[in-house]
Amino acid sequence: MDTKLKADIAESAVVTKLLERGFRVLRPVGDRLSYDLGVDLDGKFIRIQVKSAWFNKKGSCYTVDVRRTKTNRRHMLRQRYDANDFDFAIIYIADLNVFYVMPVSAFSRYGSSVTFVESDKRQRKPKSANYREQWDLLFNGSLRRQRLMENLSNSVEPSTLDQGNTEPSLPMAIGGKV
Repeated sequence: MDTKLKADIAESAVVTKLLERGFRVLRPVGDRLSYDLGVDLDGKFIRIQVKSAWFNKKGSCYTVDVRRTKTNRRHMLRQRYDANDFDFAIIYIADLNVFYVMPVSAFSRYGSSVTFVESDKRQRKPKSANYREQWDLLFNGSLRRQRLMENLSNSVEPSTLDQGNTEPSLPMAIGGKV
C-alpha cells in the first residue's frame, strides 16, 4: 500500500472518530494547506494535521515523521512544522485502530519522528503515551457545556452527572462513547 493511500485511510478514520464524538468537521479543498482538517468548536476553528504511523520492526514500535514532505519529480524536501501550521496532530495507528491527539507544541518538540510503544514492555513508556486517545485536549475548555450536553444527551448515564448539576462533568463526558 502506498503512503498516499495510507494517509487517506488515516484521514478518513480521524474524520469518522471526530464525527462519532460530536465534532463538526471541515475538510479543505486540495492539499496545499499545512493542515488536513478543521474542527468548528462553537465558532473557534481548530486546525488538525493527520499522520499515519507505521510499524518499525527494528524498534518494535510505531513511528511517525514529524516533518512535512514535499515531492516533485526530482527532489524530496522535508521541512519541520512550526506552531502556526496547525493546532493539533492526530496520529492514527491503523493496525490497532488507536489515535494519539497531540498539541502542536508537543508534536513539534520531537526531532524527526515520534515513537509510540503499544506493547507491554518492561521499559518506561515514552512521553507520547500521554497523548493516547486524549480527545478531551481538543476541547481545551472552549466547548460550552450546553453544547456538550446536547451532543451527549442520549449517551450519558445518570451516574456521570455532578451532584446537584444537570450537566456531565467534562472529563467523564469526553471519555464516554457518543
